[in-house]
Amino acid sequence: MTDQSSALPLRVESLGYDVGGEVLLDDVSFVLEEGGPTVLLGPNGAGKSLTLRLCHGLIAPTRGQVTWSAPDAQQRQAMVFQRPVMLRRSALANVTYALGARGIDRKERRERAMQALESAGLARVAHRSARALSGGEQQRLALARAWALEPEVLFLDEPTASLDPAATLEVEKIVRAIGAAGTRIVMTTHDLAQAKRFATDVIFLHGGRLVEHTPAEQFFVEPATEDARAFVQGNLFW
Repeated sequence: MTDQSSALPLRVESLGYDVGGEVLLDDVSFVLEEGGPTVLLGPNGAGKSLTLRLCHGLIAPTRGQVTWSAPDAQQRQAMVFQRPVMLRRSALANVTYALGARGIDRKERRERAMQALESAGLARVAHRSARALSGGEQQRLALARAWALEPEVLFLDEPTASLDPAATLEVEKIVRAIGAAGTRIVMTTHDLAQAKRFATDVIFLHGGRLVEHTPAEQFFVEPATEDARAFVQGNLFW
């Protein structure tokens, strides 16, 4: 991540996405520099997960554009979902497969995969079927799989939404370690406490539109908009 020009900043300009005539995302613009983590907040249906998928390149926008600062940016990012897909193979093979798909030399794959599993506390289950692991272990495996790729940017979509407090703590430790190693974290969450623990800046979405992009310390103390104040105070959105 340090031996080449950065893929950042990421520029999102007038981003929009429609399905069947319904506007799901409209005129969303922001810039992400090096730093972070950035946390996307907002009520259900605000467009948080959709924004991550558009930034990651999983789907193409209806309007606007997502522009990275390096032509090979797609190879320098990764994404972990709330319910990650586990291949029908061992935990170790799940990681080595991802490395192979990224073009990593076969001789390096096992060593890098084992390092990632060890960092995620999963070395002891390296040869166990990934689909036989607990939900928390599967999420940690998904993070290890992404971490092994050494991404410059890692998108996380509700990474702890379905986990109990103990598993959430383990996942958060790994996310912090990935960030400390130099990866730019961009994540969504419904957990305000988690957002406060992680966020350097907050992107607040509501109704498919960007309402605020603010430093976290300002957002949680004095949101600039009525919608954001209501969200921080825990008021319901209808």
